[in-house]
Amino acid sequence: MEYDVSAIIRGYAQGYFLMADENNHLGWYESRERTLIPLDEKFRYPKSLQRVLNQERFTVAINRDFPGVVAGCANRDITWISPELEKIYWLLYKSGYAYSFETWSGDQLAGGILGIVIGGAFIGESMFFNISEGSKVAMVKLVARLRERKFLLFDAQMMNPHLSRFGAYNISNSEYHLLLKQALQSPCYLI
Repeated sequence: MEYDVSAIIRGYAQGYFLMADENNHLGWYESRERTLIPLDEKFRYPKSLQRVLNQERFTVAINRDFPGVVAGCANRDITWISPELEKIYWLLYKSGYAYSFETWSGDQLAGGILGIVIGGAFIGESMFFNISEGSKVAMVKLVARLRERKFLLFDAQMMNPHLSRFGAYNISNSEYHLLLKQALQSPCYLI
């Protein structure tokens, strides 16, 4: 099956995101509320994580093992990442839009965050860990990278208890569209 990268990116740029349902049917979705990870002083993380960061147990890489991060994100009992969506992520990666932000413990992939970059927006698709704290360290290091690179928006799509520990918050769909429009005008680069 052929996919139109520019049409897919247009969909994300209009505030939609791709998900597969329980029957692996892929569709575009939009929610009434959007969850954002703050890129300012409202970003926070558990104190216990500071100890892990101080120990420097993990190194960080971008796109060192993109397929491994996609597989890690898809490897759960209930997943929205179908085989078809995995192919789309690979195509977006090859086209320079999809990225894996990874933590490593030696030669072992510890965790990672899968996301799509359009302008100054990082649209987080999923995250996972193989080693305890791997995805949390990835989150802290990714936020630092997005700040350093002057990104305006870190979209986490939907709230969960894990994200709330980092200061994630919800905004209305209309607020999200305004921020997204601003972010799309800002040329930012993760690498």
